Amino acid sequence: MSKSLRLPEKWFRRGLWLVAVVFASFLIGLGGLVVGNLPQAERVQEVEDFIPAADAQRVRAALRQAQTVERQADKARDTARLKYEAEKARYQSARESFDNWVATRRATERPEQDSELIARTQALDKIKQTENQARQLLEQVEQTSLAASQNVSAAESEWRDLHDAAYPAWQARQREVELRVFLYRLAITLPLLVAAGWLFAKQRKSTWWPFVWGFIFFALFAFFVELVPYLPDYGGYVRYIVGIVVTVLLGRYAILALNRYLEKQKLQEALPEVQRRVELGYDVALGRLAKSVCPGCERPVDLKNTEIDFCPHCGIGLFDHCGHCNTRKSAFSRYCHACGTPAKEAPAALGVPPGVAEPGRSAPPSSP
Repeated sequence: MSKSLRLPEKWFRRGLWLVAVVFASFLIGLGGLVVGNLPQAERVQEVEDFIPAADAQRVRAALRQAQTVERQADKARDTARLKYEAEKARYQSARESFDNWVATRRATERPEQDSELIARTQALDKIKQTENQARQLLEQVEQTSLAASQNVSAAESEWRDLHDAAYPAWQARQREVELRVFLYRLAITLPLLVAAGWLFAKQRKSTWWPFVWGFIFFALFAFFVELVPYLPDYGGYVRYIVGIVVTVLLGRYAILALNRYLEKQKLQEALPEVQRRVELGYDVALGRLAKSVCPGCERPVDLKNTEIDFCPHCGIGLFDHCGHCNTRKSAFSRYCHACGTPAKEAPAALGVPPGVAEPGRSAPPSSP
């Protein structure tokens, strides 16, 4: 079709398609703002909202108390461990000093050092006793920390049980919310789809077609981006069922459209050639010829073959000869490309009654 258009007309059409795209982009932006600013009719709920208030309050209080005791026990355990490690190191140092002293005493074997031996032994025993006390305190604190940790684990386990028990109710609520959100979006998108379908069927070739196609692009975007992703899943059944239904509807429409087209073509091919040329129109005929198909039946034809003057499928004339210079030319051309003489069939092909001249052209003489 583009080969049959005038150059300015071709660029104007490209510009109008750009207008359609820009118009659609602004509509998509506006639609995104509308959907994004919809009133939040549904409050976001968590699983905890479906746990009985009394049980939730009791378990949370027990968990907080157990965690507090655990933190305190951990601090006390760390302090006791540091003290025990210090006393243990102190005892080790004192023990090494005592062992060195005893070794020295055995070497000298001086009796006057027996009292000092007793004193040193008593001091070492006191240090060991202090170490034992620190170890006992550490063991007690560790036992307290272990009990606190067990209490925390028990409270967390009870909370998980409550959480698991409330999960089915929360899940059912989420499905209800998803369905309502989908219905909100459907209430916005469905009228757009209906309007787009009507515009496609009735107005896509009208004077204002750029705005029509822009609105159609916007409606398709709203359907595939603003509606389909929010379609409730229900284990995948809904999506597959909807896909099957949409495919069946589109397939049925395509099959019926194909049958109507074939029936229309059969009726067109049964009409006289002059009437078929009138109903075709000049631009439509040139557009089909540019695609190397017959303007009448739209079947492929080898237009480069100079021996083919008529369509072998429907019989419509494709080429004839100029009545003035006898040049072979397209039967759908208004003028001869060699001498510019008006074609014999021009008035009929243009839908002009025979014998009526075009503006600026003299009427061809009637045949005797």
